Amino acid sequence: MAREPGAGSADGDAAGPGGSPTARRIILGAQLRRLREAAEIAPADAAYAIRGSESKISRMELGRVGFKERDVADLLTMYGVNDPAEREHFLRLVAESKQPGWWNRYAEAMPPWFQDYVGLEGVASRIQTYELQFVPGLLQTEAYAMAVASSGHPKLADDETRRRVSLRMKRQRLLARPDAPRLWAVIDESVLHRPIGGAAVLRAQIDHLLEMTKLPNIALQVVPFSLSGYAAEGSFTMLRFNEPELPDVVYLEHLGGALYLDKREEIEWYGRTLDRLMVDARTPEQTRQLLRKAREIL
Repeated sequence: MAREPGAGSADGDAAGPGGSPTARRIILGAQLRRLREAAEIAPADAAYAIRGSESKISRMELGRVGFKERDVADLLTMYGVNDPAEREHFLRLVAESKQPGWWNRYAEAMPPWFQDYVGLEGVASRIQTYELQFVPGLLQTEAYAMAVASSGHPKLADDETRRRVSLRMKRQRLLARPDAPRLWAVIDESVLHRPIGGAAVLRAQIDHLLEMTKLPNIALQVVPFSLSGYAAEGSFTMLRFNEPELPDVVYLEHLGGALYLDKREEIEWYGRTLDRLMVDARTPEQTRQLLRKAREIL
């Protein structure tokens, strides 16, 4: 995985269902799809009405592209939505989906494909993540994050690297919100012994994990060396939402970008993998004991 943006290197002020431009875009797309299907209109016919392609309709309905007000207005007319108040609702969603997220100020320091993740992370009700190499980004200390983002040379970090670390620290604020998501993290035991940033940085990082796991919305489990590598071959994160129009998403980073998986069979596959990882891993209390032991030998 390309570890820079998520755990190996990249919260939000937006809270509640649909509280980000990314989420609003997905919700709007889902509502348009339901209207089209209720009107029994084929995607190709809808595409013709907005002078676009069938693939454009698909991307719009999945919330993977931005919306033009004219396109949405034309589709609403085609779908028989003529009530002024209802049309206003949809057009307001178009405007809201175009508003820049809080993370826009960091746009130059983050790849475009990571922006959707930050937007979805900020409105998730549950975040489940598995990490093989690093402490998950939402649980990293600033010094640990800087060591990762700078490839082990924090003193040589440039402005862009410092902004990436600043972004990560700001993302972590979502864990302290009144409506904070439930974070359930599973990490490989090697993470506790990999001296990212040196012994002092790792020691402070473990101390931070011990403090964070006192919070009721955070659980951490460690997969022991004896069971490492069996349930999953790589790191991934699953985001779950209370908003019914936001599908659960599995996020996978790779060297050239990221994948967002939301098909039912994909979600079920990764859900089963998470279940297996949680069974293989030490319990949260046993994990706290492992953390203390790892700290003692540093």
